[in-house]
Amino acid sequence: MTVRRIVILGEPVLRQKAKKIHRVDNSIRLLLDDMVETMKAAPGAGLAAPQVGVPLRAIVTNVDDKVRVVINPEIVEQSDEEYEDDEGCLSIPGWWGPVKRRTAVTVRGLGRTGKPVKIKAEGLEARCFQHEIDHLDGILFIDRMEDRSKLYKVESAREEQELEEEHAFT
Repeated sequence: MTVRRIVILGEPVLRQKAKKIHRVDNSIRLLLDDMVETMKAAPGAGLAAPQVGVPLRAIVTNVDDKVRVVINPEIVEQSDEEYEDDEGCLSIPGWWGPVKRRTAVTVRGLGRTGKPVKIKAEGLEARCFQHEIDHLDGILFIDRMEDRSKLYKVESAREEQELEEEHAFT
């Protein structure tokens, strides 16, 4: 497994719609393993393939030490209830802002082996899934902010670490 370079805002792959994965083979499994390694090393709560420069529909999340891998994820159900919380992004380092997300979602896709998976998620895990699936469509958390004037910069690594522990940093 390899820690890959995380693509930063301004690189075109972050704004492209990622392509569906039609066959889960060793190259896809290697990509997923590298994504998990990269997410943990960052550290982050989630990572989408475009964030490592690969325009494919694959995401990984790690909430409460529960790693999830989903290929071709799609939200098939979502709660009516929303909540606003601060988010950050590994591709926009040091910047945070409030984003409204659904409190619960059900995600369907394929797992690491290519078998169908269906995941019901709430709270931070639901937020991470929504954030990462947005990446697959070229959407960043700053695009979801109702008021971009509320975007704020974190100055120190310690301050960012505290926010990562308190909020979603994907």
